[in-house]
Amino acid sequence: MEIHHIRNATMIIETGEHVILVDPMLGARGTAGPPFTLFRFKPKRNPIVDLPDNCQPILNKVTHCLITHKHPDHIDKAAESFLKEKNIPVTCSALDESFFKKKGLNVVQVANYWKRDGFLGGKIEGIPARHGYGFVAKPMGNVMGFYFEFENEPSLYLSSDTIYTDDVDKVLRDYKPDISVVASGTAQLDVFQPLLMRIDDIVKFAKTAPGKVIANHLEAVNHCPTKRSYLKARFEQEGLSDKTFIPEDGELILV
Repeated sequence: MEIHHIRNATMIIETGEHVILVDPMLGARGTAGPPFTLFRFKPKRNPIVDLPDNCQPILNKVTHCLITHKHPDHIDKAAESFLKEKNIPVTCSALDESFFKKKGLNVVQVANYWKRDGFLGGKIEGIPARHGYGFVAKPMGNVMGFYFEFENEPSLYLSSDTIYTDDVDKVLRDYKPDISVVASGTAQLDVFQPLLMRIDDIVKFAKTAPGKVIANHLEAVNHCPTKRSYLKARFEQEGLSDKTFIPEDGELILV
């Protein structure tokens, strides 16, 4: 398995003949929308960084797309155009099926929470995700993480935009994924509590995960203050450097 980190939560999982694009935000800098915060953090149009120069060859190979939820930093207008132009098959939450079909996307499969189904010769299961601490999670809407198993490949847990919950803990402890991906930008709006895990919960996630941990959703949208350098230093402090990856945009991870 090869995992290509593109930008923010956008990644590409290459397994056998399948090349799976996850949460595509493919537009140029500043084209996905206005700032998510105006006062708490510097108001920059999103995304705040360009796509890496080396991503086009692997994007040209994409055979499938997986979308965790419908926020614009997980699927933007450029991504919609890309998926429609190439008629890429899409898998998403059953709760988002009608939304994406109305957008003209080729939704071929939906996932449900805690239900395991066949997926590209392997298995996929929808995992509940809670997009924020306290009240803010409700207006943020439904989000779905995914757990995958492919033959002769490491198992993979994509936790998506979530805080640390009993459901997250269950997957890490009971499913024992070989690779776990955690959204680590500690996103926050101008009001309310953070939308993603605070640093202590990211550390808890990394300590609880039995296998390797990939930290993404960093330094690409204006409401995510956590820097790679800070997270790396914290992982070093906690003795987690050997099991964690904090990829740069465009970096390839061989697993």
